[in-house]
Amino acid sequence: MRVTVPGPNSLAHAERAAVVECPAFGLRRVARPGANADDAAPIVLARASGCELIDVDGNRYLDFAAGFGSVLLGHGHPSLKRALRDQADTLIQGLGDVFSSDVKIALMESLAALHPSGHGQVLLTQSGSDAVAAAMKTATLATGRHGFIAFDGAYHGLGFGPLAACGFQASFRKPFAPQLSAHVQFCPYPGLRGASVEASLALVREGLRCGTVAAVLVEPLLGRGGCIAPPAGFLAELGRLAHEAGALLIADEVWTGLGRTGAWLKSEVDGAAADIVCLGKGLGGGLPISACVASREAMAGWSRGETIHTSTHAGAPLGCAAALAVLTTLREERLVERARELGNRAQGILRERLAHDRVVDVRGAGLMIGIELDSAATALAATRHLLRRGFVVVTGGIDGATLTLTPPLTITDADIASLGAALREGLDAA
Repeated sequence: MRVTVPGPNSLAHAERAAVVECPAFGLRRVARPGANADDAAPIVLARASGCELIDVDGNRYLDFAAGFGSVLLGHGHPSLKRALRDQADTLIQGLGDVFSSDVKIALMESLAALHPSGHGQVLLTQSGSDAVAAAMKTATLATGRHGFIAFDGAYHGLGFGPLAACGFQASFRKPFAPQLSAHVQFCPYPGLRGASVEASLALVREGLRCGTVAAVLVEPLLGRGGCIAPPAGFLAELGRLAHEAGALLIADEVWTGLGRTGAWLKSEVDGAAADIVCLGKGLGGGLPISACVASREAMAGWSRGETIHTSTHAGAPLGCAAALAVLTTLREERLVERARELGNRAQGILRERLAHDRVVDVRGAGLMIGIELDSAATALAATRHLLRRGFVVVTGGIDGATLTLTPPLTITDADIASLGAALREGLDAA
């Protein structure tokens, strides 16, 4: 660390940002439990390489956030840079759904093969929220129904469709409630606030009885809600109940998929053959691209040709080239398997290092790991301590008390051990 965090250049840049940026972000930082002036002044990033971030003051940090989990391969991976250079030399933008590009078709073929059926169909989108919106539209067209069942603590994005199903924070929905769909029922997510599988499934079953539910929308592992994995069998039973009631199962794998949790699709390894899968975040290796991948039967609802879901940059060649490079590299470097094996070791390392009265739990799957602390204030203080020691970590959980670790899949055991030691030091000093 060259200078105290935040350094003078970061402070100067933050002052410039405060003049021109929507005030929501700065105010949200100040409003966090236990926040002070230092917490409201963020570092400003300038460069990155591998698992390392560098701020405008030259301070270097190990990156345990990885662009909210989107930088799967690490920053500046050679295969991704090569793919982007090559594509920039040939075709940056196509004509969307009017005239496809060759690289877009190649990506859709690769994504279609990831569907649990082995031969899905693909609707390319631009963000996780966009993919979920496309999935909800697909379910409505496929079933002719307008209702959805979602879960407390779940975060599906903030576009108007997904926002109606966002159970993470009621305050995200409240100002816009009159404009949002009233046909969403929320059920407890098992493990969140002590909710049991039995109680959750009972409410799902009751909600499906009305016969108007198009789909059950679920995160296979609650990501922003605190890295909570449901008990074995829950997702499979969820799918069974949905299909029994004539509804579909949508797996929001935007964060959990493509190796992040040690599997190509977390829902599939947990026994749930989802009708519709949403992918994003890591798909572009840091570039904005996402996808709604559905069974042919579910996608058939679009065949009437009455409506479309598209945008100018959906399926743009540059993003498609990045996504293809990510999928290829995940396979060639066996990063999905690596994330599963390293994630298991990492949880053991962290539990051993963090046997502390302020640590409530260490949990997760693969390289999506949550460290729940005793309060949001403790978690915020921990992130600031880690930042000063050269680690970038973000908080999550519905109460903000969980440190969320989603590093590049190329992170090492030694990096994880050093984070654990630094965190233990901070907790001991608190």
